[in-house]
Amino acid sequence: MSSPASNDILSWTNQDARESQLFNSWGVLYRFQTNVSPGGQSITTLWRTIRPGKEDRVAKLEWAANGGLGRIVLGKNTAPMSDLVRPDPAIYGARMFNGPDGLVYRWRPSNATDILLQDASGTVIAFFRPLPKTRYQIGDVFGELHFLRSAGAGTVTHPPMMDLVTVTAMLYRFCQAWGL
Repeated sequence: MSSPASNDILSWTNQDARESQLFNSWGVLYRFQTNVSPGGQSITTLWRTIRPGKEDRVAKLEWAANGGLGRIVLGKNTAPMSDLVRPDPAIYGARMFNGPDGLVYRWRPSNATDILLQDASGTVIAFFRPLPKTRYQIGDVFGELHFLRSAGAGTVTHPPMMDLVTVTAMLYRFCQAWGL
């Protein structure tokens, strides 16, 4: 596995990925913000920084009433969250989703502690690495999301793929944490 450039590694704050930030030396790139409506529904919004002081909404995740997976609004598309973390019957602990190119991508545990993202040909294009809690000015970091810029088709750091990788990594972490 090739080593990503430092700007292709995002430090991930907070053990609860639904209320977290992903940042590098340039600052916060993604931010998950969760609010609870007066009716009790939790809604997580994923924001992407496009320039200092300006964010775009990437996705809105509407959690089920029981706190489980609900539906996601990603761009102009609405789908069940479960479509983005479908269990892979061939690999224990793996979760699949269809990318913007229509191909199947898979988050899967590695032999170490990393969680690998493979493209349709099995090439690792990104990975999540859990870390011992490390204090930063932005917040406590519990992991890193690594993007392998030149792996596979070389599109992992381009929107909409980078956005989808970030959303599916968060959902994978959520499913792991809650045994879903």
